[in-house]
Amino acid sequence: MIKSTIKGIGFYVPDNVVTNDDLAKLMATNDEWITERTGIKERRHRQNRNDSQETTAYLAFKASEKALEKAGLTAQDIDYIVFATLSPDYYFPGCGVLLQDMLGCDTIGALDVRNQCSGFVYAVSVANAFIKSGTYKNILVVGAEVHSFGLDFSDEGRGVSVIFGDGAGAIILSATEDENAGDILAVNMHSEGKYADELCTQFPGSKFGWSDRMRKEPENVTDKEVYPIMNGNFVFKHAVTRFPETMQEALDKAGKTIEDLDMFIPHQANLRIAQFVQQKFGLPDEKIHNNIQKYGNTTAASIPIALSEAIEEGKIKRGDLVLLSAFGSGFTWGSVLFEY
Repeated sequence: MIKSTIKGIGFYVPDNVVTNDDLAKLMATNDEWITERTGIKERRHRQNRNDSQETTAYLAFKASEKALEKAGLTAQDIDYIVFATLSPDYYFPGCGVLLQDMLGCDTIGALDVRNQCSGFVYAVSVANAFIKSGTYKNILVVGAEVHSFGLDFSDEGRGVSVIFGDGAGAIILSATEDENAGDILAVNMHSEGKYADELCTQFPGSKFGWSDRMRKEPENVTDKEVYPIMNGNFVFKHAVTRFPETMQEALDKAGKTIEDLDMFIPHQANLRIAQFVQQKFGLPDEKIHNNIQKYGNTTAASIPIALSEAIEEGKIKRGDLVLLSAFGSGFTWGSVLFEY
């Protein structure tokens, strides 16, 4: 039987630390307000918001180098790339092909996943299917984001802009028949598109306009269209409902219980959401890993960053049962349950 096992993992964040106090210099906010509502104390932004070098693909490249090193593999060993992001270097092509070039991989396939906060869970689910079908042996799965270039750092945009940070995480998912190796035991993915407008960026797109509109009538392209918008209370309400559902679905599918779980890593959207879910399932502090305090919400990158950090800190060991769950724009949500 072919298993999908995580052979290597790594993450990368920019050096530039942006604290709540730093943001208070740009907009009417403060550390207490941000901490109380999100749990975030600081996040990473690339040094220059207009930097054309430290891009989403570049952050992914740095994280992938670490994952390859820990897996004991080279770029030539990778058969396929699955890249999750909402902040690509170009509108098209996607970041997958850019990463393939940066790493110097062969002319392998590169798939881009646009499922925002659930992007990494979706990407792992796709990679797992390819591995289990025998199609590929070593798949590089990446979640990476550069949010800082596209946020509204004004009083009007503070409810969103204080939340997000830049970063990347990557895993190598490999095929093996070793009975002692870890395996992905259960996955699930869901969506509810009727709530798309509750958390989105509208422009550019075929619904709200394209580059010709920006060129011909820039004065009519509003901040609401070009910056992310979020109905925070509405999103929170749905997240605390869908998180428990997708978690329980994964456990039930694998014939496991919450007591069997060694570590839960939720998408780092809001510390209050994670704490609500922790309390609902009665998880002790040592069985949940949160790092939103340090990195903010890095969307598709948040789970692989947190997973990599938890492994590096010795919180996750080989053989442990780990659950990854996410909820975000779309709405989309899902989980991956695996033995590490």
